[in-house]
Amino acid sequence: QVQLVESGGGLVQPGGSLRRSCAVEGSIFMIFVMGWYRQAPGKQRELVAAITSAGSTNYADSVKGRFTISRDNAKNTVYLQMHSLKPEDTAVYYCNAFIQIGAMSGITDYWGQGTQVTVSS
Repeated sequence: QVQLVESGGGLVQPGGSLRRSCAVEGSIFMIFVMGWYRQAPGKQRELVAAITSAGSTNYADSVKGRFTISRDNAKNTVYLQMHSLKPEDTAVYYCNAFIQIGAMSGITDYWGQGTQVTVSS
């Protein structure tokens, strides 16, 4: 019943910008860390950025200064603002969140469906 719904992917030219959104839908008790991962063809999935419920952030070195992660706890939504995009940013981007469904439930790692971001030459 709980799912992560992504939006905002697409095609952009080098140097351009994109904004990704990911909303947690369904009844949940608590959301802990949220983040974005990406995976290029033939490559390992890597962490792009993460943010705690208190707003502390962590970024991959390759995106520092270009990407900004944020979240709206009232809307159960995490965002990724991407600027100065490079061809090497091309990948499927996945939303990720650690969620406690109920007060007596364990914490489960949830994933969005993944959305293509293509930075063309």
